[in-house]
Amino acid sequence: MTAFTIHTVDTAPEDSKAMLEGAKKQMGMVPNLFGVLAESPSTLQAYQQLHQAFLDTSFNPEELTVVWQTINVEHECGYCVPAHTGIAHSMKVDPALTEALRNKAAMPTAKLQALQDATLSIVRNRGNISEAELAAFYAAGYGQQQVLEIILGLSQKVISNYTNHVAKTPVDDVFKKFAW
Repeated sequence: MTAFTIHTVDTAPEDSKAMLEGAKKQMGMVPNLFGVLAESPSTLQAYQQLHQAFLDTSFNPEELTVVWQTINVEHECGYCVPAHTGIAHSMKVDPALTEALRNKAAMPTAKLQALQDATLSIVRNRGNISEAELAAFYAAGYGQQQVLEIILGLSQKVISNYTNHVAKTPVDDVFKKFAW
C-alpha cells in the first residue's frame, strides 16, 4: 500500500493551500488530518465546513465533546481520540468527562448519558434509532433538532475517522500527550 501524503502549505494542491494557511493561522499548525485531507480539496473543504456547522449547533462544549468522542471511541480512531481530548481541554471541558468518554465509562449526568446513548444508537444502527430510545432522549431534555445535530456531528466524524483509518494518520505532536 502506498502511504498517504501529509501535505504542507507548500506541497498541497493549489485549491487546498488557502485552507491549510487558514488552519495554520488559526491553530498555529497544520494538523496531520488536514494535511492528509488536502489531497482532495473538496473533502478538506467539506470537513472544515461540517466542523464549523457542528460548532454552531445548540450543543454546549460538553455536549459537543460527548458526541465527538463517543463517535471517535466507537470508531476506534487513534488519531481523533487524542486530538479531541486536547480540543476538549481547550474548550474547558471537565477532564473527568473526557476520561469517562475515552474509557467508555458512565457519563456524569443523566442528560449527558442520554446524549451518549442516542449517539451510540445512531452510529451502531446506521440511523435506525428506536422509538423507545428517542423517547428517552427527548425525556432527558433534547428534541428533534438535537437528533439532527448528532447526525451532523457523525457526518464530520465519518470523514475524519475513516480518513485516519485509511491513511494511518500519525497523531500530531501537540496531542501525543493524550495518546489513547
